[in-house]
Amino acid sequence: MDEFDFVVVGAGSAGGPIVDRLTASGRHSVLLLEAGPDDTNRWLSIPLGFAKTFLDASVNWKFATEPEAELGGRRIYWPRGKVIGGSSAINGMVYVRGLPSDYDGWRQMGNEGWSFDDCLPYFKRLESYPGGETENHGGAGPVRITQGEYANEMSEAFLAACAEVGLPTLADLDDGRSEGAGHYHATLSDGRRTSTGRAYIAPARSRANCRVETGAMVERIEIAGGRATGVTYRQGGRTLSATARREVVLCAGAVGSPQLLQLSGIGPGGLLANHGIAVVRDLPGVGENLQDHWGVRSTFRTWWRLTLNDDINLMHRRLSAAVEYALLRTGPLTASPAFAGAFLRLMPESEEPDTQLHFFPWSTDRIDHGPHPFSGFTILANQSRPESRGHIRIASPDPAVRPTIVANYLSAERDRRATIAAGKFMRLLARTSALSRIVLEELLPGVEVWNDDEFLAYARKEGQSAYHPVGTCRMGRDAGAVVDPQLRVHGVAGLRVADASIMPTLVSGNTNAACMMIGEKAADLILADAR
Repeated sequence: MDEFDFVVVGAGSAGGPIVDRLTASGRHSVLLLEAGPDDTNRWLSIPLGFAKTFLDASVNWKFATEPEAELGGRRIYWPRGKVIGGSSAINGMVYVRGLPSDYDGWRQMGNEGWSFDDCLPYFKRLESYPGGETENHGGAGPVRITQGEYANEMSEAFLAACAEVGLPTLADLDDGRSEGAGHYHATLSDGRRTSTGRAYIAPARSRANCRVETGAMVERIEIAGGRATGVTYRQGGRTLSATARREVVLCAGAVGSPQLLQLSGIGPGGLLANHGIAVVRDLPGVGENLQDHWGVRSTFRTWWRLTLNDDINLMHRRLSAAVEYALLRTGPLTASPAFAGAFLRLMPESEEPDTQLHFFPWSTDRIDHGPHPFSGFTILANQSRPESRGHIRIASPDPAVRPTIVANYLSAERDRRATIAAGKFMRLLARTSALSRIVLEELLPGVEVWNDDEFLAYARKEGQSAYHPVGTCRMGRDAGAVVDPQLRVHGVAGLRVADASIMPTLVSGNTNAACMMIGEKAADLILADAR
C-alpha cells in the first residue's frame, strides 16, 4: 500500500504524538517515515546511556555548524536524534515547559490559539505525573514523568547554594512561579527513558491503519497544482513514493524540515534558483530565524566521592551499578544527566528569569573522552531568550548533502552581556558555604578568568550549544512566516510543519516538552480539518 490519508515525516518529539492521535480512531491511515533505525539500541532505554549515543552515528545525525564568526571560527556540534523517538531518544530527558509568557508572546505576535492557557491542556494531555492530575499537571498521559529516580547528595549542596544567594527552593520548576531552584522533572520512569517512540509510536504501530517505515530518507515533497500530494523517499537503495490523500506533515525538526521544504522548491527564491531548483513557492522565511540556547559551564574538582565520575571510574561501583540496574532497574544507571537546576534573573532590565542553570554531578573535558579520573561536578548556564539569529540553508540540490547551519552565537550584544553575567554568577554560587566546602579546585573557567573581557573570551572558546535549535519554519501571518497558526505552510495546500521549527521564539527552557505539546496540538488541528 502506497496511498494513505496522511504521510508524516519524522518520528521525533512532535511526530510521535501526531501519529498516535491520528491513528487512534481507526478512521485514518497514516504512513510514518523515519530516516533512522528502530529504537532497539539498548543504550536508548537506559537513562545514563545518553553518553553512549551522544556521538553514535547510527542513531544521531551529528550535525555541526559552519565556523562561527563570534567564536573564533569554531564549529559547534549538534547532536540530533536519527531514530524512532528522534531527539527524545537521545536527549538529557529534562522536562520543563518554559515560562507562560513564552507562549503568551507567541499569541501576541498574532498566533491565535497559542497562548499558555491554550497550550496547557495539551501539556496536561501528554503528561503522566506521579500522584495523578492536578490543576497544573496531567496524570494519565502517555509520557511518564518523574522527579528523578536516583538521588545524589551533590544536588542538595547545589540547592543549598542557590538558597544562600536568595533563590527559593521549588518542589516543581513548572509550578508557575517565575524564579527558583529545584530538582528537574525527567521523562523517565521505572529505570527507563520515556521517549516518544516508547510513549506514542509503540502503541500506534500496533494498529492496522498505521505503517512505520525506518531507514526511509525523504528526498522531496511532491506538489501538484499548489497542493502537496505525497513524498519521494529512499529506502534500502530504492527510490519509493507515497501518496497523501489529505496531508503531508513535516516533523523533521529545526534542521530537517526547512531543508526538505527548500529541496522541494519552497523557500527563498534566490537560494533555490542558485541550486537549480524550480521555485514552487517563494517563502523567504524558510530556514531563517534560527535560535538556540548558548551554554557556558563551570567545572569543579571535589573531594566528595559521590559523583557519577566515581560511579564510572571505580571498578567496584561500576560493577555494582550494572548489577543493580540489571536486577532492580535502580541505581546510577537510572540517572538523568542534569539532576537539578534553577531559573533566575541576572540582567538588570529583566522582569522574568533570563538564565537557566543545570547542575551535573559529574565532570568531563569532552563526553567522548569520558569523565574526569577524579571526583567533579559541573554547572551549566544558558540565556533563556537569546537575541542572536542564524539560518539553515541547503548547500546542494542533492538530498544527501547536509545543509549549512549558521547559528550566529553571541552576535547580539545582549547575549554577550548575559553570558558574562552567567559566568560571574556561577563563580559566586561556587563560593557559597554549601559548595565551597566541597570544592578543591575550579577547573573551568579557572581563577585566571576574572574581568568581563576574560569571561567573554572564555565563553567564546569553551561555550557550547544547549542543543535546543528552533524557529526555522516560523509560525505567523507576516511576510517572513512559513506556517500559519494552524501550522499550514503558506501558499501550499495539504502541507503542514509541526516540530521545533515552528516556534517564533525560543522557550525559556529545554525544548522537548514544548515539542511534544506542539505534536499534541497539531494532531487536533489536523483532525479538525479532516472531518
